[in-house]
Amino acid sequence: MHARTPLAWSLLQGARWFDRALLASMATEGWQLTPAQSLVFAHLEQAGTRPAELARRLGTTRQATSELVAGLVRLGVLEMVDDPASRRGRLVRLTDDGRTLASAAARRLHALEQELGRRIGPAGLAQLRAALAADWGGPPEPG
Repeated sequence: MHARTPLAWSLLQGARWFDRALLASMATEGWQLTPAQSLVFAHLEQAGTRPAELARRLGTTRQATSELVAGLVRLGVLEMVDDPASRRGRLVRLTDDGRTLASAAARRLHALEQELGRRIGPAGLAQLRAALAADWGGPPEPG
């Protein structure tokens, strides 16, 4: 009997395919990002995001998130600004260069989706998109 690849493994490999291709493409345009740094962009709100909220969304500690943000600030794609809703709060937001980077990444991700559609066909891509858009809810109950 043929052993089947676990679905979780296949999903992870698919995500890695997108990430590797995206980062390689961005590198050809002069943007050197780590996989962890690239995840920050998906979790930022346009007006800015508080560091603690960013850490929660990333599923990392505040310290780890702070290090990621600091590296992206040094690259000139993020900045820390005062939160207008709080006297002591700060927000992480994109700089002009960060918006340029995010736009380039969005175009590349669209091209990667088209490539995936060529590989699995338009119907397969539509089915995959619909399945992944389902309401995942919380984690499954143990047991």
